[in-house]
Amino acid sequence: MRLIPNFLWRWFYSLRRRVRRRPYAWALGACVAVLFVYLAFFSAPFDFPVGAYVSVPSGQTIHETAAALKERHIIRSSIMFETLVRLFGTKRQVVAGEYFFPKKGNILRVATRLGDGDFEVDPARIRVPEGATVAEIGALLQKNIPDFNLAAFTQAARGKEGYLFPDTYFFMPGQDTDAILGAFANNFSTHIHSIQASIDAYGKPLSDVITMASLLEREAPDTYDRRVIAGILWKRIKLNMPLQVDAVFPYIIGKNSFDLTRADLQKDSPYNTYTNTGLPPGPIANPSLDAILAAVTPISTNYLYYLSDMRGNFHYSATYEQHLAAKNKYLSN
Repeated sequence: MRLIPNFLWRWFYSLRRRVRRRPYAWALGACVAVLFVYLAFFSAPFDFPVGAYVSVPSGQTIHETAAALKERHIIRSSIMFETLVRLFGTKRQVVAGEYFFPKKGNILRVATRLGDGDFEVDPARIRVPEGATVAEIGALLQKNIPDFNLAAFTQAARGKEGYLFPDTYFFMPGQDTDAILGAFANNFSTHIHSIQASIDAYGKPLSDVITMASLLEREAPDTYDRRVIAGILWKRIKLNMPLQVDAVFPYIIGKNSFDLTRADLQKDSPYNTYTNTGLPPGPIANPSLDAILAAVTPISTNYLYYLSDMRGNFHYSATYEQHLAAKNKYLSN
């Protein structure tokens, strides 16, 4: 019994004779066929988005990833991508994360990278300065982190002014807002824990301490002056006197002390320390550990007034008359 029908044998022998008669033509045809298959399925698309970042969320299927890559013109064939990931990927599935494509790559290269978790991207090193506001931090992150969602960050960071601890951070491109804010929160908790005994000993709520520290951070640059000013401001609160801290005005209207007018000092805002008594309703910046510690270790003096001259030096006074004399001496033109 013949396992192969006669017509197939006849076709096979006919094909062999033709190949022997025209070997070069058949070789050329085979090359053309291979090239066609490569261009149609394996090669990088002509409009491959060089320099693009592609996010693969946790839990996304290989099928969903293939569709997203094809839509971004990173691969030509979804089916081929899925097949190659399963054949050559270490985990036989795509690895979640943020991938960077600095140059074109064929589908095999793309499949093996996503199957192995080869992100080809380094974290962004970001130095958040002491006293930066949430808005300033958001702008800094947007400038340095590719695919950073500023709108989502701004929304999620509402109410966190003062608690985004200034430090050096490392974030991956496209890292989600929760992870970024989580890094800030963990760092804040770690540093607060290191001075928790001092905070507890002073006896003020942490929210008041952080708000005071934010004023000190923006008001004075060194530890001694911060501690003296802290003593003055806590005393003013006890006496129900307005704090009259100029550092709130950049936060309210974007003006510093030397640009303020009398009208500015009457600006209707709960953060205005000239028209309201007590602390502002919340921090005006994200203070350093030094400023936080200064807030709970104030230096007790008989001073009730202070000012900063044009060189940034502070001058303290016990009475309003002495304060007026200091203003005339150090701030008059």
